[in-house]
Amino acid sequence: MATMKLAEAINQTIVLEMERDPDVLVLGIDNCAGGVLGVTGGLKDRFGENRVLDTPISEGGYLGAAVGAAAVGCRPVVELMFVDFIGVCMDQLFNQAAKMRYMFGGKVKIPLVLRAATGGGVGAAAQHSQSLEAWFMHIPGLKVVYPSTPYDAKGLLASAIQDDNPVVFLENKALYASEGEVPTEAYTIPIGKADIKREGSDVTVVATGQMVGKALMVAEKMASDGVSVEVLDPRSLLPLDEEAILTSVKKTQRLVIVHEEVAFAGSGAEIAAMVAEKAFDYLDAPIKRVAAPFCPVPFAAGLEAEYIPSENRIVEAIKAILE
Repeated sequence: MATMKLAEAINQTIVLEMERDPDVLVLGIDNCAGGVLGVTGGLKDRFGENRVLDTPISEGGYLGAAVGAAAVGCRPVVELMFVDFIGVCMDQLFNQAAKMRYMFGGKVKIPLVLRAATGGGVGAAAQHSQSLEAWFMHIPGLKVVYPSTPYDAKGLLASAIQDDNPVVFLENKALYASEGEVPTEAYTIPIGKADIKREGSDVTVVATGQMVGKALMVAEKMASDGVSVEVLDPRSLLPLDEEAILTSVKKTQRLVIVHEEVAFAGSGAEIAAMVAEKAFDYLDAPIKRVAAPFCPVPFAAGLEAEYIPSENRIVEAIKAILE
């Protein structure tokens, strides 16, 4: 085991996968210089410009090229600088990559990974701070992965690169510097398998991204008051590990969902609906969601801090359904 940052775990995984499989390519803006956020540092020197490609500032162009490369046998790992730029290349993702295998009767594989930095908390303002998980969850043919720890990031990215379907791999930019223990050797974590980050008996908190850490802090604090909080990290939103969520809710009989997306039509709405449909009789209280308000992400530090769900808001939601 080694202690490393989430960004380092992602970089190491790409290195291991490129060494394992010569068909793995890396495409994106400024990749040869390490990428805008520094995640792809050192790849060009190790693998050369034929496998680590700097692309023009044309997201539609290079994602379209990656879709074509995947269709003929390559395994492109594409870096979208910020998830906010997905609108520029959405047609290539949802109309082409997500549908090609289905439309060709399974004869074509699209082993493509689209990495994208998501979330706020770093003062990047409204056009560089959004959380758009629900957009991707609504598209059949995609897989959507969202790790919260370096350990999960490494194992899930390896699985994503080895998958024969297009995977959107979301990386919370506020977590790039977060540290954790990670095996130095290669390993995989199955896509679609949730993880119980902390076991509890009084309430289930389903959290994603940087909200997982906040939920764990809340669980630690509330334990001193005799409240046992179970923290569940889906790790992938599509496919969603419904069995793990339902099992937890049936045990605790209460559910709080925490995410950085806006509450309206966010991933939490789907999770809440699923639990209401399949485990309603087990619930002893209404489902609560803790999420961002329905407005653009503010630039001002004080306003951004109010926008992103806080530990206090999670505590308030838990207390409300325990009363």
